[in-house]
Amino acid sequence: MEPVKGKAWVLPDDVNTDVIFPGRYMSVTDAEETPKYLFETVYPDFREKAKPGDVIVAGKYFGCGSSREQAATAIRYFGIGCVVAESFARIFYRNAINLGLPIAVVPGVTDHVSEGEEIEVDLEAGKLKNLTTGKELSFEPLPEFILDLIGQGGLIPATRKKLGIE
Repeated sequence: MEPVKGKAWVLPDDVNTDVIFPGRYMSVTDAEETPKYLFETVYPDFREKAKPGDVIVAGKYFGCGSSREQAATAIRYFGIGCVVAESFARIFYRNAINLGLPIAVVPGVTDHVSEGEEIEVDLEAGKLKNLTTGKELSFEPLPEFILDLIGQGGLIPATRKKLGIE
């Protein structure tokens, strides 16, 4: 899997799934429609400023709150290259992997990355490099089977491929 390079969008601790994808849009079932509501209530300008390939950098407990899969779906279908955080809510973390959204726990990341800086995340090597400052952080690389799952676009595409459906 190639490293992800992009502009950092830094978010605080405790960004919950209702902030990521507001509950009033739970009736939206088309995955490609979900990015229209990404961060609508708390970070409404995010969708106008962020670009596909950019990286969300967050503090602790990113994705806490309800287990809504639409939160990870909206981020993935917006085209975010990777989400890195100090820590994630367990269900959000697994939803991201199942949906093929690159994700990594990077201790200390919010102390070393500021909004707008260019960063590179190598999930295989477990390295995050701040291309603006030159600082580098190490983190636990994702296991090969998770990298493979993300590389195939998530659990459903990987399962279809395995079963010979696609």
